[in-house]
Amino acid sequence: MTPSDPPGVPDRAIKVLVVDDQTIVRAGFAALLNAQPGITVVGEAGDGREAVALAMRTRPDVVVMDIRMPGMDGIEATRRMLARPGGAETKVLVLTTFDVDEYVYDALQVGASGFLLKDATADELVSAVRVVARGDALLAPQVTGRLIREFTRQRRNRPRPPAELATLTARETEVLVLIAGGLSNAEIARRLVVSEHTVKTHVARVFTKLGLRDRAQAVMLAYESGLVVPGEGAQAP
Repeated sequence: MTPSDPPGVPDRAIKVLVVDDQTIVRAGFAALLNAQPGITVVGEAGDGREAVALAMRTRPDVVVMDIRMPGMDGIEATRRMLARPGGAETKVLVLTTFDVDEYVYDALQVGASGFLLKDATADELVSAVRVVARGDALLAPQVTGRLIREFTRQRRNRPRPPAELATLTARETEVLVLIAGGLSNAEIARRLVVSEHTVKTHVARVFTKLGLRDRAQAVMLAYESGLVVPGEGAQAP
């Protein structure tokens, strides 16, 4: 799912928590998001510890999270936020630059729903918040592929046991591979010549069987298990 996908219409305003140690950047993001219809910024934090405390009080739908911060960084803050009671309802959108790709991989591993480059446009930031709020992962193929190729190579010696995938049907495995390729439900439906509703059912079953919270975790599992091999693309078997 990429920032160009059309956003859904939320039933209520999306509550956003903005976390960044740079005051000007944080205030700019907050002002931009607060000006959008259907989005309300419920808090701003300058470090991970403050962010976790604010998340407990405000229960945001989306946290726009910087990674490199003094004290508690964004990765640890993400882990703690998502582990708290009710934390599974919060989606974390990680802000990064290309020179911290490894930290992005770690953030996805602890449960972040996606990432956005810090030099993204205003429209891309707003769209990204809407994308993760509705439960999709923000995983632009041109960026995610670069991440996964580099860091899966570094972690080859720690693959997930193949037995984790044994409960999937052949069609569910196809769907998982296509998710790893960055395809949306609509794109998977066109690829497999089935209805989008059928794809949603398959995706839900994949997540349930593998204990996944979202598409971001599905992508990482597909690569770490060897179901998709870096450099070979993500084609349905």
